[in-house]
Amino acid sequence: MLELTWFALTALPLIAYTVLDGFDLGVGMLHHRVARTDDERRAVLRSIGPVWDGNEVWLVVAGATLYLAFPVVFGVAFSGFYLPLTLVLWLLTFRALGIELRHLLPHPLFSALWDASFAGASGLLTFALGAALGNVVRGVSLDSEGQFFAPLWTSVWWPAPGTEGQVGVVDAYTALCGLSAVAVLALHGALWLAHRVDGVVGERARADAPKLLRAAGLLVTLLTGATLYVQPNLLHNLSARPIGLVAPLGGLGALGMLAAAIRKGRFRRAFRASAAFITALLASAAYAIFPYVLPAREAARGLTVHAAANHADALVTALYWWVPGALLGAAYCVFAYRSLPAPRPDVPLASAPTAGAD
Repeated sequence: MLELTWFALTALPLIAYTVLDGFDLGVGMLHHRVARTDDERRAVLRSIGPVWDGNEVWLVVAGATLYLAFPVVFGVAFSGFYLPLTLVLWLLTFRALGIELRHLLPHPLFSALWDASFAGASGLLTFALGAALGNVVRGVSLDSEGQFFAPLWTSVWWPAPGTEGQVGVVDAYTALCGLSAVAVLALHGALWLAHRVDGVVGERARADAPKLLRAAGLLVTLLTGATLYVQPNLLHNLSARPIGLVAPLGGLGALGMLAAAIRKGRFRRAFRASAAFITALLASAAYAIFPYVLPAREAARGLTVHAAANHADALVTALYWWVPGALLGAAYCVFAYRSLPAPRPDVPLASAPTAGAD
């Protein structure tokens, strides 16, 4: 029970990071599309300015929690994913530089350079994080000593379930995961701008939301079918642990509410439904791999929750520190968001101004 509790606690900061930093990653991807002038781009950055770096703290919390609860997985995964993690650190750096440096010198070329850095790094980072999650769900090439090293690619196509041999970071399945992450978080970012930014920027975001919803729905549907093929453990869990169906069914319900809210022009409500949809997607990914924390291509070599967990005494002691610390961080997060300027009120579509400023 203790190990299962920490499996859930490890997932919580990862979900918090994806929901909270996800919208400002989406805002970055849409930066050039919804904002064409310097004033418009400043408005986009102002909408995320007070919170974007605080949101990234949850990624640090997720890594620290993994190290605390499942130190074996932390060591094996960070060693095996050395190349992609290095790329992620560079992308996080260039994204932050794009936000912080563009206003230091009032010159169009200087601003254009850091705008491109912000938008490009946001898109590539989202793709990389989605592909990383895809690698975990698909399984990695753990050897007999419980180690692996993932090259960037070995084959374009994904391997058959249970196939031995080396797999790379990028194949057709993990690329589909990356593209799905791009579509879902771009939609999340558009919904943030739609209810947070007035004027032509908000109108463009509101016009893009239905298109991004269709793209996200299609890609997630394809990804669900591919996951059923790539990860046989999911089919086993569907029969052995049907209670876990709550996650994908919850995601389906959230997607329905999201579509209905966009159709009615209620973008604040749609943003909340998008957060619920992302939460359900990540819970579904955890359900697909459970009881593994790091599945292997050969199932017998996978690291399970019970085998990879820290010593019981350490996990009990950590609860006394982790829970108050996480609650304190969550309370500050709530305070920071409640201190933001009031969002644009939802306006029913019939009385809203015409969208589509293109």
